[in-house]
Amino acid sequence: MKRLLTLAIFFGASSVIFGQDAANLNNYKRSSLYTFMVSDLQQEHSQTIQEAFINYPIPDKFNDHNAELRTLPKLVDESLSKKEINELQKDSITQFLANNAIAKTMVAKWFNRSEAGGFNMDLVAARGSYSASDIDIKIAKQSERGLAMVADAGEELLKNTFVVVNNFKYTNKEEVAKKATGLLSAVSSAASAAGAGGVSLAADATSVGVGVVGKGYVIKTDAHLYRLVWDEETAAIFYNDYWTEDASLDPEKVAAFENSSIFKLEYIGTETAWADLQSTAFTKKSDDELIAIATKKAGDAVIAKLQRAYEVFRTKTPLLSGDPISAKIGLKEGLEKGDKYEVLEQVINKEGKTEYNKVGVIKVEKNMIWDNRYMADEENTSELEYTTFSGSKNKYYAGMLIRQIN
Repeated sequence: MKRLLTLAIFFGASSVIFGQDAANLNNYKRSSLYTFMVSDLQQEHSQTIQEAFINYPIPDKFNDHNAELRTLPKLVDESLSKKEINELQKDSITQFLANNAIAKTMVAKWFNRSEAGGFNMDLVAARGSYSASDIDIKIAKQSERGLAMVADAGEELLKNTFVVVNNFKYTNKEEVAKKATGLLSAVSSAASAAGAGGVSLAADATSVGVGVVGKGYVIKTDAHLYRLVWDEETAAIFYNDYWTEDASLDPEKVAAFENSSIFKLEYIGTETAWADLQSTAFTKKSDDELIAIATKKAGDAVIAKLQRAYEVFRTKTPLLSGDPISAKIGLKEGLEKGDKYEVLEQVINKEGKTEYNKVGVIKVEKNMIWDNRYMADEENTSELEYTTFSGSKNKYYAGMLIRQIN
């Protein structure tokens, strides 16, 4: 018989009430994310864009799975047609990730591989809130429950590890305006449809003037999404052929992992997003500051688009409260009025594996979406501190997980 555990009990919380300790609400099995960008040193403001990207934290709905390598060189000749460029860019990025063994690097990070070549389960246990002793490989192999928990960790954590590679493009709106004022409106429409933030590219030309409308920056990104392949075959080879620990290192297994080529990334899809910021009349920030802000906003916007487009990339988020039904997600995650979310209750079956029972559906309420985008506190002052949803009363509670379904 299944044991139903509320997330608060499962993670050691003493009660489930509105406003409970944020640490308890944040202690759930997140997807993990490793982000890259294409480094185009010939592009104007390339250094500013790169520094902004590298220094910007991974969204807090993901575990930060970044390693040292964060950039890849520009790999495509842009004199080709747009269709050819898009296809070649995806293929060249895929090849770069394979040539640099990024999938193996991600696995090594998951299992805390030491310089000597030993592994441990500390990070897996911490991110999955597993018992450190139950998930210890030596102990786990001696019990059905232990093996089930190790398998669960693979399904819940490693299998939900992703790579996003951004290809940022910088545009100076003043240069665009000089070529064709009418193009501003078209680009602004595209930016709006893509979830761009900040002051719109289409500021009212009649009241502000084309000279000001044209002063600002647009950052566009094409983002390519990949997922770590972690299936039963990969897991079996890893644990049987490569697993060794620092206390009793097996040199043959150390060498086997170093020479392995079984770890792969699968391509999921590509999305494009924009962010634009206006200068002069609207802000006293420097050009570099504006470009950095737009870069960060474009990165957030494209992750939101990827989550909307690809179900496998959609994250779970804990409810902050059941009355009102609320959660700490908002415009940064691309929420729109009417968006539907399924509410999930975590179940641990008798083998110790995680399952999720759907207990209902909630909908984002109009005018109740939290603006948590980067710099929102400066640009769009609001008293909202969370997003509110409509749904059945007295049915949901803090700690239940929600996931977008449309």
